[in-house]
Amino acid sequence: MKKTLLAFAFGAIGLAYAATSYRVTLYRPTTVNGVELKAGECKVEIHENKILVKQGKTTAEATVKVESNAQKFHDTSVGYAGDGSGREVQEIRLGGTTTKLVFDQGATTVAGSK
Repeated sequence: MKKTLLAFAFGAIGLAYAATSYRVTLYRPTTVNGVELKAGECKVEIHENKILVKQGKTTAEATVKVESNAQKFHDTSVGYAGDGSGREVQEIRLGGTTTKLVFDQGATTVAGSK
């Protein structure tokens, strides 16, 4: 009984520190804090106020503010800074969730949709 309880406690601690991850498709080359990412699928992991973008052997990291919307987003969408023609992303809205990732000014990051 004690072993089962101890195993459960460690499992709960592990879940508390686990990252939340999503699959995002990049539709054009994108830069994340100086790291080049190609068009295609990537994995986005959220660790508190940091985001990891993984594509093959390439991993990039950026600081984000995680916000919650009142309603769920229907699709994943990306908001670009300026006129939207550049590579710098201002925010990502994760489809099927209420989560919006707002990137620190000067940080560039992942683009795509679900």
